[in-house]
Amino acid sequence: MRKKTTQNNTTHKSADGVIRIISGQFRGRKLPVKDVQGLRPTTDRIKETVFNWLMHDTRDAHTLDCFAGSGGLGFEALSRFAKHTTFIELDSQAAKQLEQNIATLDAQNAQVVNTNTLTFLERKNTSDTFNLVFIDPPFRKNLAQSCCDLLENNQWLDPEALIYVEVETELTSFKAPNNWLLIKEKKAGQVFCRLYQRHIN
Repeated sequence: MRKKTTQNNTTHKSADGVIRIISGQFRGRKLPVKDVQGLRPTTDRIKETVFNWLMHDTRDAHTLDCFAGSGGLGFEALSRFAKHTTFIELDSQAAKQLEQNIATLDAQNAQVVNTNTLTFLERKNTSDTFNLVFIDPPFRKNLAQSCCDLLENNQWLDPEALIYVEVETELTSFKAPNNWLLIKEKKAGQVFCRLYQRHIN
């Protein structure tokens, strides 16, 4: 499922790809995606499932797209009237493409942070919290577990935040924080799609 990195920097269109926004104010818009190692755009089929789950929760959400990559989930949230989306992406080419796509959509309510997601989340949050988070990391690097733990422990989340996590099916060691309730789950090919809701007693 993962694209392979090309061996040179020539900009052949065949080496890159596109994502399509499937609903909302930007419905049908196609945005270019850089072909970088580990980038695995969420399929339209999975996006449709996820946003059906989130049908009543995306509007006005403060959204965090961890390991943003193509930005498919974050842009879909913006299209469905999320109040603000923060994209975190380590790869500089992918981050630059995200910024260009934000400009293309003239989305004033979005920002890109070009850094390591775990490094970003390791600090204690002292600003606004997020009530909708997407976690779709490169597979087989054991990143989802650390990301979830940091989100929970460092005050990044609203008390009843919704967190979408996508992991490979063979990853049996993943365990969400104890106060995250699994409310939706689906197996799609080689991935598990899970939606959690955080609860604070």
